[in-house]
Amino acid sequence: MNATTKKRVSSQSRNRRVSLGVTYTILIILGIIWLIPLAWIVLSAFRCEYNGDTFIGTVTSNFFPKAYGLKNFKDLFTATYYGVSNAFPRWLLNTLIVAVVDCLISTFLVLSVAYCMSKLKFKLRKPFMNISMIIGLFPGFMSMIAIYFLLKSIGLTGNPNHPGYSMIGLILAYSAGAGLGFQIAKGFFDVIPNALVESAKLDGCTNFKIFQQIILPLAKPIIIYQALMSFTGPWMDFIFAKVIIGAENSQYWTVSVGLYSLLFGTHPDTNLFTQFAAGCVIVAIPIVSLFMWLQRYYVEGVTAGAVKG
Repeated sequence: MNATTKKRVSSQSRNRRVSLGVTYTILIILGIIWLIPLAWIVLSAFRCEYNGDTFIGTVTSNFFPKAYGLKNFKDLFTATYYGVSNAFPRWLLNTLIVAVVDCLISTFLVLSVAYCMSKLKFKLRKPFMNISMIIGLFPGFMSMIAIYFLLKSIGLTGNPNHPGYSMIGLILAYSAGAGLGFQIAKGFFDVIPNALVESAKLDGCTNFKIFQQIILPLAKPIIIYQALMSFTGPWMDFIFAKVIIGAENSQYWTVSVGLYSLLFGTHPDTNLFTQFAAGCVIVAIPIVSLFMWLQRYYVEGVTAGAVKG
């Protein structure tokens, strides 16, 4: 290697190091910016400050609290909000019920549609895939008003005689169109050899039996990925829950609607900010725990499905 070549290689190596340094610096700065609000909410959840005998639960300019404690969490779980005693545990249970039921229904629908689009050949298959891709470009809340009036017409929202039916309506709103989000699961199923499906058909297996006994046991990563997505959507959603359940049915609110109403509802109380922050921390714990526990399968499902799809 002559001197000119060595100089060129050295220059390229130096430029690469500079480029990587700039990239990492920008990412670190952005990471810090994104983490600051999260850290502030967590610190506010544990803030336990008093002005004499009066507890200070409002927003303060102090990033780090002067005193820490668990009072906000205790008050959150025992207080009465909007006429509902132990309201936060009730809202948390409502959210869990909706999220788990939607997770089961949506995961089954998505995987079923993905299997059909991946392993079955039929007319209008490609046009249907194209249409589903186009529909997926539009945010779901664009259909919110239409969904609300459809549910209202069959008594699943705004029903004064059966206010609890709104939870059924909310589950339907989340899960009814879930099958259109089959693209990543289809990409994963495309990786599974078609020879397995064909040999099973020769042995007399039905499509449902093939799906149940051959495809699903090989699709653990994408099942976990889809289950996580189907669970986290209802767990964190605010817009559909607010519209479908309604402001008057406080005992059937989900946790996002309930926490929002503490500060911005019909009876807002700015002194409940620290309890609001405590609720945010509690809501985040299940999601973070699930992702940490199942992240390996989540990554496998996303990469295999996205690359092939």
